[in-house]
Amino acid sequence: MPAPWSLPRWRAYVAAAVLCYINLLNYMNWFIIAGVLLDVQKFFHISDSNAGLLQTVFISFLLLSAPVFGYLGDRHSRKATLSFGILLWSGAGLSSSFISPRYSWLFFLSRGLVGTGTASYSTIAPTVLGDLFVRDQRTRVLAVFYIFIPVGSGLGYVLGSAVTELTGNWRWALRIMPCLEAVALILLIMLVPDPPRGAAEKQGVATMGDPRSSWCEDVRYLWRNWSFVWSTLGVTAMAFVTGALGFWAPKFLFEARVVHGLLLPCFREPCNSQDSLIFGALTVVTGIIGVILGAETSRRYKKVNPQAEPLICAASLLAAAPCLYLALILAPTTLLASYVFLALGELLLSCNWAVVADILLSVVVPRCRGTAEALQITVGHILGDAGSPYLTGLISSALRAGRPDTYLQRFLSLQQSFLCCAFVIALGGGCFLLTALYLERDQAQVQQSGTGTRLLCTDAGLRADPTGAKSTGHPLNLLIYPFIHLLIHPHVIITPLLCARQDCRSWGVNIKSKPT
Repeated sequence: MPAPWSLPRWRAYVAAAVLCYINLLNYMNWFIIAGVLLDVQKFFHISDSNAGLLQTVFISFLLLSAPVFGYLGDRHSRKATLSFGILLWSGAGLSSSFISPRYSWLFFLSRGLVGTGTASYSTIAPTVLGDLFVRDQRTRVLAVFYIFIPVGSGLGYVLGSAVTELTGNWRWALRIMPCLEAVALILLIMLVPDPPRGAAEKQGVATMGDPRSSWCEDVRYLWRNWSFVWSTLGVTAMAFVTGALGFWAPKFLFEARVVHGLLLPCFREPCNSQDSLIFGALTVVTGIIGVILGAETSRRYKKVNPQAEPLICAASLLAAAPCLYLALILAPTTLLASYVFLALGELLLSCNWAVVADILLSVVVPRCRGTAEALQITVGHILGDAGSPYLTGLISSALRAGRPDTYLQRFLSLQQSFLCCAFVIALGGGCFLLTALYLERDQAQVQQSGTGTRLLCTDAGLRADPTGAKSTGHPLNLLIYPFIHLLIHPHVIITPLLCARQDCRSWGVNIKSKPT
């Protein structure tokens, strides 16, 4: 018999508050280097392309370790794994502040170790919240949790630039963070429980006795979960854009003001950090508003339309694309308009963080959620922000090669390297539209399957999909079948936008799952 498990509501909310605080520190650590990027470049004598490689190393270590932490989080103590991650990233961050300019490669390595520690938290913490709360409560708690992505990112810029201004040395920003992280570790050990997987869905019944599927079966199940796959590709597009913007936007704004004659160029450190402060403040404000707006809209709209979550994500990304494009195009002529459209783009991007997490938790069975988070992080970073900062810097350096080395050319090359972001974010909106086609079927399978994944994993290749075809089991079919189906029935792409579940039959499309 499964053992009963319950937790007082106040303890669940205290645990959520601690996890939110650690998430804040997590993203402050992530973006603190971007806030002092000009100083780091001067200190280590590195170019734009090598500076972009800093973030690429960080993300590469993160994505390589995320599957490991996902596996551990689904099978072992999540609290112990989280504690190890915090110790690793705080120790690596502190040690990086003492590296000499002669050993710049050690600084790159230390940023990679910080990324490894970050992977443990980004992978496991949302699954703990998913086991503490359910339904509307979970949506609200996830909204608060994911508010700290933009807030932490913005405060990373602010802390890095403010500490540099006060001390005259950018390295002190890296020495303050471990003090805050030591407090976080103590709070985690004392106040955060490790609930049984699926405890919230089972209304207090532990599920430790359920059959255990293998890691390979978990991965096979996830690769055949169409909602998970398309939403992961949408998250990848978001990660690509936020990675490039988060790393290069402060420098882009600084060079724009130099071109407009509002600032003098930076010849020696510490460089003017006002643009990092402005961009950090924009990120914090738009992040708070965007996450709350997206979560509340999702919570209310899905009572009317069960496909509300992916439709909200699609609409916000498709609206963000022209905003980012206009922010870049208008920067040489009017900085005010550029700031306005940049803020609107960030606001629309921030609408998706909590909604995307809710999609994953609703379409993936509890015992597979750690692995699902890890795979989403891995794919999102491999194709997204692992390469986008480096690619942006590389394009900028390539465009500047052979041209006069003027501040105008530096600004224009960085501006032109940013333009691909508008196209990528529009592709992300299309991925979320495809997610809407499969959402109800995958949610129904989660509700029917309980907490075990073995049945789903072993017969995933035989389940009927919305196209009426059987899966052949090859991962490439996840990309091939939807496009074939859209060529035959192009009207299905607009069906989720025009009808609720009860009205779909009048369009000649049945988006509900067929009986197995």
